[in-house]
Formats: sequence, structure tokens, C-alpha cells
Amino acid sequence: MKALMFGWEFPPHILGGLGTASYGMTRGLAAQEDMEITFVIPRPWGDEDQSFLRIVGAGHVPIVWHDTSYEYVKSRLEKYMDPQLYFEYRNNIYADFSYRHVNDLGCLEFSGRYPDNLLEEINNYSIVAGVIARREQFDIIHAHDWLTYPAGIHARQVSGKPLVIHVHATDYDRSRGKVNPEVYAIEKNGMDHADHIITVSHLTRQTVLEKYHQHPSKVTTVHNAVEPLSPEIQSIPDKRGVKDKIITFLGRITMQKGPEYFVEAAAKVLKKAPYARFVMAGSGDMLDKMIRLAAARDISDRFHFTGFMKGKQVYELLKSSDVYVMPSVSEPFGISPLEAMQCGVPSIISKQSGCAEILNYAVKVDFWDIEAMADAMYGLISYPAFHRFLKEEGKKEVDNIKWEYAGEKIRAIYNKLIY
Repeated sequence: MKALMFGWEFPPHILGGLGTASYGMTRGLAAQEDMEITFVIPRPWGDEDQSFLRIVGAGHVPIVWHDTSYEYVKSRLEKYMDPQLYFEYRNNIYADFSYRHVNDLGCLEFSGRYPDNLLEEINNYSIVAGVIARREQFDIIHAHDWLTYPAGIHARQVSGKPLVIHVHATDYDRSRGKVNPEVYAIEKNGMDHADHIITVSHLTRQTVLEKYHQHPSKVTTVHNAVEPLSPEIQSIPDKRGVKDKIITFLGRITMQKGPEYFVEAAAKVLKKAPYARFVMAGSGDMLDKMIRLAAARDISDRFHFTGFMKGKQVYELLKSSDVYVMPSVSEPFGISPLEAMQCGVPSIISKQSGCAEILNYAVKVDFWDIEAMADAMYGLISYPAFHRFLKEEGKKEVDNIKWEYAGEKIRAIYNKLIY
């Protein structure tokens, strides 16, 4: 079974949960018998783990013919792929895109991030998908999140192979209901053209059925999971340097994630527990507002804003925390509480998160219920037996939520579409 996947991020260069999920999911899928994966991203950096899949950079696939020597191509692309592959892709250019601005190899260039001209990059990515689909041999197409749906559709049109789209989030989640019509149109078009839709939670599945009007038989939930902790991560010591209790928020500081509820709950906790400290790790368009809110509540001296964290930094923070909180207003899944629980950190999550469907040993509150959130925070830092129970049982639970199980479910979907 050969899958052609389209994604936007891949570790170690990630900007959010999409890259983490893409990595874990492909590893779990690759563990299935007789499974080969070609994973396309806009811009690889050359240090991605390709031990279980092959990565293709859209920015290294020509869409315009240039008479280029093998030596020059090798000097430019050897870090990223076999130079011969460039020439094979070049032989599969099937339309005149000479009006596009390309580099000296005839390739479109991508930022590898989420630029201001994101819609243009999504369109460019979909153009490249057609060339890739003509050259590669595959049985099924799998597109991750709305950014890649146009690419998946184009590959389906070129190849005639079935298309699976993976809904990691919808614009209803990201915008608190204030949907961008252009984004909605891309999402709806992807779902309409898909042969099957995978959602990361029942919560997201319901959104797909109700807001995007898809038939229930076409939509399957496959919950996310977590990668086992490496020995390097397991050996990270607690570096907090203070005796105070640390309560942590980690994620994009945007309205979807509910950061204001975390700050308001923190203010209530500090009235009863002045020995608490709060960390808000991440970046986003609400960061300045949260700094001002902490100042307005007169708790700035107990608040730490760290900025964006990734990789080992995330686990250093988690290992130095006593409680993890995810107060998301709408969270399709939410991998970060699972990562915290792996590290033995009890978690408080919103009932409006997909991971609440599979976690029994996390405290669940409504995102808007600041009183309940504050009570849970206070209870976990004040009652050692309560903390110890969730620490031990939560770790046992999460250690059994494996990507390999998700991979089995995805492979079964592939089989139904092909055989």
C-alpha cells in the first residue's frame, strides 16, 4: 500500500500541533504491514526524520522547464533529495505555468510557515501537487488540514486515486464561529471532493456533519495519540529553581485556546494560594492582551510569559510544572495534555476539547467556568493525595494511547476505499 500524503509541517520544524500529529500519525501508519508513505511539505529543511517515510519538498519540484545541469541541481538540492528525482519531476510537467514567478530551477518557492500571502501559497502548493501526482506511484491520497485540501483534490483529478482528507481543525474552531468565508469554501470543497473524511474527535465529526453537510457514512473519527518519551526526554530533570507550585498554559495564545480564562482563574487561585506561580508559554495575537490582563488583575509578579517553545524546551517546562491547564474554547483534539500526563503532570482540560473523549484521568471543566477551573487548580496544588492519584493514573492511561492504534484504523479506511 502506497500513500501520497500532503502536509504543511513536519518535525523538528513545527509551528503548532499539526506537525506533531503528522509525525506521530505517519509513524503509526508506517508500522502497519506493507505500508509506504511519501509525505509532501512546502519546504523541508533537510534534517527531518525519514527513517519511516520519504519527504518531498514542493519547493524542489519544477513546474517550468529550465535547461539545468545535473551538477548544478546536485549543488542546490542534494541536501534535500536525490538530484535525479528533480529531473524525473521535470519530465512530468504537464501544463504551462511559465507566467508563475519561479526560481532558476523552475520551482516555486515556499516560506515553510504561515505567511501573509497564505492563500497564494496554498494555490501554488496545489499546482505542484499535479506534477508530483503524475510522477509518483501510489494507491491513495491523504491530505492533512485545509491548507492541503486543494493539493489533494488536484492530485485526485490527475491520478484518479481515492482522496482521504484529515480534519485536524475547522475554521469554526479557530475563529469561535466567526468563520472566514474563503477558508470555509476551501474546507467545504475538500470535504465534498473527498472519498472519505477522517476527524480527530467526535466533536469535530459533529461539526463536519452539521456545518459542512457531509453524510455520516463518509466521516470516521480517529483520535490522536502521543509518541513514547525518548530516554533523553525522560532524563530531563526538574529545573524550576523555586519551591512554589507551577501551573502552566502551553499553546497558541489566540481566542480558540481561551487564554483569558486561564488568567482570570489564576487571579482567583492566588487569593487563596499566594505560593502559586503561573506560566503562559506560547505566542499569538492575544499575547499583549494577556500581559495587560495579568497587570490589570495585579498578578504580574506571579506570571511568566515565555514566548514560543518547541521540542526539548516544552518538556523542560512540563517537567518543572505541577499542573497543566488547557482551557480551549473549541479544541478538535489537543495533544498537549497527553504530553503533560506522560511527564506525570496532572491536567485540567476543557469539556469542549476532543481529547476529553478519551481521557478519564484528567479534570474536565467548561472553558467558561472560571470558578471550577480555579477550584481544580487549587485542589491539585493543595491536596497531595489528589495530585498523586491523577499523576500516577494519568500517566498509565496516556502510555496506552498509541499512534500505532490510530495507524491501524487509518489503514483499515484505506483498505475499504481500495479493495
